[in-house]
Amino acid sequence: MTLSSPQHIAIAGAGLLGRLLAWQLLQANCKVTLFEAGSFTPTEPQTSRAAAFTAAGMIAPLSEAVVSDEGVYCMGQFALERWPQWLQALGTDQNYFFKHGSLVIAHQQDFSELDQFEQELKFVIPHCQSYHRVNQQQIHELEPDINPHFNHGLFLAEEGHVDNRELLAAIGTDIISRGVKLREHTPVEVSANKITTETGEEIFDLVIDCRGLGAKTQQKMLRGVRGETLHVETKEIHLNRPVRLMHPRYQLYIVPKPNHRFIIGATQIESEDRSPVTLQSSLELSSALYTLSPAFAEARIIEMDSNLRPAYMDNLPKVQVQDGLITANGLFRHGYLLAPAVVENILAHIFKKDEKVFNDLLMRS
Repeated sequence: MTLSSPQHIAIAGAGLLGRLLAWQLLQANCKVTLFEAGSFTPTEPQTSRAAAFTAAGMIAPLSEAVVSDEGVYCMGQFALERWPQWLQALGTDQNYFFKHGSLVIAHQQDFSELDQFEQELKFVIPHCQSYHRVNQQQIHELEPDINPHFNHGLFLAEEGHVDNRELLAAIGTDIISRGVKLREHTPVEVSANKITTETGEEIFDLVIDCRGLGAKTQQKMLRGVRGETLHVETKEIHLNRPVRLMHPRYQLYIVPKPNHRFIIGATQIESEDRSPVTLQSSLELSSALYTLSPAFAEARIIEMDSNLRPAYMDNLPKVQVQDGLITANGLFRHGYLLAPAVVENILAHIFKKDEKVFNDLLMRS
């Protein structure tokens, strides 16, 4: 389908993919109707909000390549290039993207986990030169507020992160100003050229399904992978970049956010349970945070959150194209890492561009 003139496109799902696609299509003078089953502007923890709102917002191609493959690494590199371009186009005075690298550290008893991480990284990305070992002094220079007993780590220089909630809100504001037709609190079923709501059927030139786990009723291969996070606030600690703490049972990550906040997560649970954070998880997150720096003991817990990430069995994204319908799903825990490649792939199909971004990976059956 070639869009030689503005046409009416429906997007189901106002999470990260849905907002980015609406934003890009509106700039191309398309008419866009955006359907969202829940609220478009979630401000409090709720079970229906997008996984992108709960996420930490890390853009970590090296870290994620260790548990996936080189394809994810390549898409992550693409994201590191695309996000600054997109944010410049967004025209906001705020900086939502940071490329300060990330730091991976381990307690002395867990050095083997750090060694294993490095060996797996060398195996998946053998020619990468953008990371190196750091000693106690170098760790202190990178992050002065981290507990000084950490004396071995890896600095992954090319990684970055985004202020995800602020970014989602900014994109949402922009697409509203560009005239998107927003339909909140409207669950849908999708098919070629058609959106079905509780009140009837609506016809469009193209339907794009970005509903995440909300599409499971129509995509049986989707599964939800539970994640749990802890949000704390303190002025006693400053971090310049995400920090990962290696552990035999989990990798804790802590990501700095605006207004002296930090988001801490570690859990990846094969469960579609949407209930609140468990006591066990909160204890593990809190204790690991304390070992990172005892100053976190005085931090205020301002939120505990849980959500489900949409994933296929291989934990890789999938874009499927047919006449009148495009489905995009399965970002798993890599939302901000993979979304730019997925979005560009979809746009290439809509506008019949010669170059399909990562087509071989994303067009698997």
